[in-house]
Amino acid sequence: MIVVVVLVVLVVVVVLVVVLVVVVVVVVVVVVVVVVVVVEIVVEVVAVEVVEVVVVEEVVVEV
Repeated sequence: MIVVVVLVVLVVVVVLVVVLVVVVVVVVVVVVVVVVVVVEIVVEVVAVEVVEVVVVEEVVVEV
């Protein structure tokens, strides 16, 4: 009987650990995806602003 209880407890602990690991992996993946998307958006915005500034400077120099 004690052996059965110990086995059940072990199985429950293993299942909980596996679930925890899966949750952590999912959270990490979501965070990485969000960071990558935000960085891409920021880079695009900065690139557009830099291009606008360069174009304005070139026009001013030509005038």
